[in-house]
Amino acid sequence: MAAAEQKNDFSKGSVVGNILKLALPMTLAQLINVMYNIVDRIYIGMIPENATLALTGLGLCLPIISIVTAFANLFGMGGAPLCSIERGRGNLEEAEKIMGNSFVMMVVTGIILTVLGLAFKRPMLYLFGASDATIPYAESYITIYLMGNLFVMVGLGMNSFINSQGFGTIGMMTVLLGAIANIILDPIFIFIFHMGVQGAALATIISQFLSAAWIVAFLTGKKTILRLKISAFRVEAKRALRIVGLGLSGFTMSLTNSSVQIMYNAMLQKVGGDLYVGIMTVINSVREVISMPVTGVTNSAQPVLGFNYGAGEYKRVRGGIVFMSLCCIIYTTLIWMCVHGFPEFFIRIFNRNGDLVEAGIPAMRIYFFGFFMMSLQFAGQAVFVGLGKSKYAVFFSIFRKVIIVIPLIMILPTVFHLGTDGILMAEPVSNLIGGAACFGTMMFTIWPELSGRKKKRAEG
Repeated sequence: MAAAEQKNDFSKGSVVGNILKLALPMTLAQLINVMYNIVDRIYIGMIPENATLALTGLGLCLPIISIVTAFANLFGMGGAPLCSIERGRGNLEEAEKIMGNSFVMMVVTGIILTVLGLAFKRPMLYLFGASDATIPYAESYITIYLMGNLFVMVGLGMNSFINSQGFGTIGMMTVLLGAIANIILDPIFIFIFHMGVQGAALATIISQFLSAAWIVAFLTGKKTILRLKISAFRVEAKRALRIVGLGLSGFTMSLTNSSVQIMYNAMLQKVGGDLYVGIMTVINSVREVISMPVTGVTNSAQPVLGFNYGAGEYKRVRGGIVFMSLCCIIYTTLIWMCVHGFPEFFIRIFNRNGDLVEAGIPAMRIYFFGFFMMSLQFAGQAVFVGLGKSKYAVFFSIFRKVIIVIPLIMILPTVFHLGTDGILMAEPVSNLIGGAACFGTMMFTIWPELSGRKKKRAEG
């Protein structure tokens, strides 16, 4: 344990090197993690009959899945940065208590969400834009998915505590285990056993169970720095509030994503029908894939920034922020050019229906216009979360989605009569305003604090 702790001391060596050391396995882990739902959609898009309706039905479940993710982020992204900060201060006992409290809150919340989700699934799906044609597919998928909700919570939330200790490769293996199982089980359940969307859901929860079991085995084993102990399970109000306070950023981001998905599906159903709800499912799928490298870099930067911030190494924090921001800006600019130039290629990965492809090409170009501005939101949020500045992170999550996107989704197609194009325009407008506001605030508030001089550990 002592050797691992010394090896994963982020105050030593190059900051860029420390970030890249985590970024490579964590980015691969992000890619693999995205494959859970993406593979489901790819296979469902190949179903011989009613593939587009089945894919649309699965897309209607995304807001519920985002809600589950939101609560996993609340405790995982809330507790993991605090663990990094406490580990940077040399307080391993408190770091373990933070992890134990986070785990208990995940389990309890996961059970509650399963009960509530199963009780209200049908009215929720209609609220989210389901039609009589798509509700059977949506309900079949989400029923099975909710039964494995607890595995999803632990798999997503607790892996953050592996990565925050510097075990990026282990974190990647966690996700790889589940993804390989999902890729193998999906075609077996969907096509060989003819289970359709139910088979996709069953493959997903079995895969998440394997990931969750792997995580618990590692965090209770001898190779980890911080160990998951029953003695740390006693939830204390002050500690729980710290976890929830910092986790509100990731929670709010996922919850507002869910709200935006609901509004998109509902308005597109009203203005464009099932076809445009299907297009939105494809757009969300493409967005998950192309956002993955940015998420990998920002997530890997957070424990490095948090550790050095806790250790008072402010100059190293600034170097990490500069590197992370440049990576985000360069990548999102390049990927925007690819999506704008070759939208049909990305659409056909998930669906080859002629009507959907034809209408989806201009829709993709509108939705992803100026996508590089989103990199500023990603970078700003990562700094706020990594340094424990939860209030800023929460505000900008709400600002971009709730204050900008949702009103525009309703105003542009109705007041300005822009139809489905107006609904899709809400995203690039929010990227421009929200991204600039988030990154600009970070530079004016956080950057001056990081004077470049080493702060004494006792003062941190």
